[in-house]
Amino acid sequence: MDPMLVIANAGAGGSEDGEDDPALAVLREAGEVEVVATEDTSDVERVLADRNGRTVVVLGGDGSLHAVVSVLYSRGWLDGTRVGLVPLGTGNDFARGLGIPLDSTAAARQLLSVPARHIDLVVDDEGGVVVNAVHVGVGVDAAEEATSLKPRFGRFGYVIGAVRTGLVTRGQYLRVEVDDDVVADGSARVLQVAIGNGRFAGGGVPLLPAAVADDGHVDVIVSFAQSTVRRLAYASRVRLGRHPDNHDVEAQRGRRVVVEAREGFRWNVDGEVEGPATRREWTVQPHAWTVLAPPSDR
Repeated sequence: MDPMLVIANAGAGGSEDGEDDPALAVLREAGEVEVVATEDTSDVERVLADRNGRTVVVLGGDGSLHAVVSVLYSRGWLDGTRVGLVPLGTGNDFARGLGIPLDSTAAARQLLSVPARHIDLVVDDEGGVVVNAVHVGVGVDAAEEATSLKPRFGRFGYVIGAVRTGLVTRGQYLRVEVDDDVVADGSARVLQVAIGNGRFAGGGVPLLPAAVADDGHVDVIVSFAQSTVRRLAYASRVRLGRHPDNHDVEAQRGRRVVVEAREGFRWNVDGEVEGPATRREWTVQPHAWTVLAPPSDR
């Protein structure tokens, strides 16, 4: 195995050199491993500048992976860098979608045996990246609600938060364009827009159930659910990945997505809330980065 640079979140606990981590013990048995704990983006950038061709392994969740890929992309280092993931935390939606075990030790073992896989990257018009999914609308409120629920309910906090917010959130007047197709023209309220090449969000919710990470497209879900009954129906069916069949849901696939709102909107990207803005555009860069993960099952 090539030498590995393991980047860990300093706030995640454990010893700084990872001596007590069984997943890192697995990696060390296979070759040279350096473990570096980072606290912020400047730390990540400093560490990655010294990667020297090594495989970069992220020890963390979706947010940690997003931070690493964001720096690699913005600095022009993503091409040619192999990235591995040993998932930690409560979400791990990127790992779920790519078939990476959620058990960290099992993920480390798999990382040593799978081939490199080239997958797509979603990039916005400000240079930000999406490694898994981005969504606008009720999911943003649900994610914020879930923050207070996670200590008690773990990954189910997002589902509970979604039901709570679904009872009171009516949505926004959004214009949504997928390639040249206007899916929402801004005249009706939109409950949620989801965009991405990862199937899961919110800790295992199949928000984009048909998404494929390396097909050169993003999947898009637009929900127009309005009444309380329809909003609850959307929340219940999204847990099963059946919401694209709802009569008030549009499911699309494309290479470019634009969302606009006169009053502005916020969005949740890989688990972190950003914004507001009145316009944001996302495009797909096919096979833009290399991850150590099993081949697609689709």
